[in-house]
Amino acid sequence: MASPAQELTLIGVCDGEIDSRRYKTSFLTNKVGGQPDWSPLTTRQSPRCGCCGSPLVHAVQIYCPLDASPFHRNLHLFACPGADCGGGPECWKVFRSQCLETAVTTSRPTPAQEAPLSATDWCDSADDWGTGEEEDGWSGMKKVETEAVSESDISSQLQDLSLGDSQEDIPMLRSFFISVVDESDLTGEEDDLQHAQQLLKDYEKREGVAVRALEGGDGEEKYEKASARHGDGIFSKFMKKISLCPQQILRYCHSGEPLFISKPPPNMAELVPACGICGGSRTFELQLMPALVSLLQMAGGGTELEFGTVLVYSCTKSCWMDESRSSVEEFCFVQSDPDQQLFK
Repeated sequence: MASPAQELTLIGVCDGEIDSRRYKTSFLTNKVGGQPDWSPLTTRQSPRCGCCGSPLVHAVQIYCPLDASPFHRNLHLFACPGADCGGGPECWKVFRSQCLETAVTTSRPTPAQEAPLSATDWCDSADDWGTGEEEDGWSGMKKVETEAVSESDISSQLQDLSLGDSQEDIPMLRSFFISVVDESDLTGEEDDLQHAQQLLKDYEKREGVAVRALEGGDGEEKYEKASARHGDGIFSKFMKKISLCPQQILRYCHSGEPLFISKPPPNMAELVPACGICGGSRTFELQLMPALVSLLQMAGGGTELEFGTVLVYSCTKSCWMDESRSSVEEFCFVQSDPDQQLFK
């Protein structure tokens, strides 16, 4: 994002499963699962679980360049599929990788019919992660695929030169495209519903009759009942916020405010460690949402990962050495689903 003052929230939703026989993804692709596509010249990572030591599976890949930055920029999240680990914070890892735009454009001549990709394009349009302006945030998959194929050739050739452990034996999650929409584009629907509900109340009061609640009214009542069993208003706030788009699997708001699913620790600010590279502070950047859980399935079948929300904090300066090949580990804070407590 250009600055914290914007506090623009982008919402990611599933946009169809990725067929590797038809689509070739790259570091420009936003996706769930599959093998990670590291940015050019970045050494591949093969992280392991901090609890059981097993290889972590690749959960989410996000292409997220910052405004006015010369760098391409990615975040890769990994998780432990082991049922015994319970999805704690030691079972999640997130890595930030960057590379100068010139490292991509000078590695291979850009075809004349393709305009060079700028890291500021996404921030200026602020409506998607790599989707075309002619598409909306929900179905802008076409341009992602074409750009991914052209850049993937560069990425794959450069990655052959990088060092890293083989990922052949690491389990893999089913892969899905992530499409994106600006949350502010959804507020109109909420305003329309509230206006309609107010008109209904006015009519009932004027006519002295009770009319069946509009669609959404019953859901609100059930929601209030559900929130009460958790004993505080944090979960209520969480559910109300995502009610505009219950199918959202990811929320992105660089330097914005996280949406907690349960009451955070009172010393939350102290729990977020300083950047391990520059020693500077970290800021909230994105979080994974409950709707993502059903998509995190092993390619060959298996148990789903479980969590309420996973919050990612990254270096405020997004520090990076121009010649660096090593990705930077950032910080994950995991909150479990409050409903899980009901079954224990």
